[in-house]
Amino acid sequence: MGKRLIQQRRGRGTPTYQAHSYRWIADVKHRPYDDIEKSGVVTGKVTSIVHCAGHSAPLAQIMYNNKETAYIMAPYGIKVNDEVASGAKAEPKPGNTLPLQHIPEGTLIYNLERKPADGGKMVRSAGTTATVVTVTKDQVMVLLPSKKEVPFSPNCRATIGVIAGGGRSEKPFVKAGKRHYLMRARGKLYPLTSGVAMNAVDHPFGCGRGRHVGKPKTVGQHAPPGAKVGKVRARRTGRRVK
Repeated sequence: MGKRLIQQRRGRGTPTYQAHSYRWIADVKHRPYDDIEKSGVVTGKVTSIVHCAGHSAPLAQIMYNNKETAYIMAPYGIKVNDEVASGAKAEPKPGNTLPLQHIPEGTLIYNLERKPADGGKMVRSAGTTATVVTVTKDQVMVLLPSKKEVPFSPNCRATIGVIAGGGRSEKPFVKAGKRHYLMRARGKLYPLTSGVAMNAVDHPFGCGRGRHVGKPKTVGQHAPPGAKVGKVRARRTGRRVK
């Protein structure tokens, strides 16, 4: 009898696939979108630059009004005791958070909200940034790191700058143990075995005659979990004809 596929086992939520979130510093998100931010500005000071295992970039601890603490993705060039601001009347400089309608065109941004006041869900990896392309009354066009232009609500907030830690992927792991602890901190299974290296009873791509799939990798949207491997719900396959 074969084993369950990884995508089948992951849904059970066993310790193998659970992230050690109790070790993480904090959840990174914007301040609550209150009346002060909508019409004014809230200033704060960077009290510390910390490392969190759950994030690829360093985090900056911000103290707002000497009583409210929050964490943001640290942008390039920020340091302890720097002042940052959040609100509609904040200055568009690195580390400040503004609604998209108040950010000039061509500005680099990150930690972008998909919906107003959701705290920031997009462009959060180390070294990444998006660009404000056009600003109109009804929508704001943003060029994402994937080179796609996506419209956003003018009330969605974003932080100015480029997230620090962009060169992290250039340094090799050298030892398998270092990558083991990185994947373990984020709840990822490591090492991963290729499907073509398994037996036929363990994976749809597995067989005993060489590392060759032997059939199309595309699979439909409504396929059962045991068959959802390869290119799931592919929009197109084959060579792109210009």
